[in-house]
Amino acid sequence: MDIQLIEGEFSSNEAVALILKMIEVKIKFHESKICKSDQEEDIKSRENKIKKLQKSLDSIRSFLNSKTDGVRMRASIHIE
Repeated sequence: MDIQLIEGEFSSNEAVALILKMIEVKIKFHESKICKSDQEEDIKSRENKIKKLQKSLDSIRSFLNSKTDGVRMRASIHIE
């Protein structure tokens, strides 16, 4: 089963805003799991995932801010 989340052309600012919101949701998900966990290994794993998401966001922001025209984005979730 596939769920189409994003499909279309966006300005650089719109693309950054949309990606930022999606990454914020994912970070909040991991933060909520950290608060509920007492296993150090799980906490460290989730902290690393959060750091990777933040780094990805910085890279995406830099890339999109360098674009002068719009960008095409497509994102979906594939569930097996």
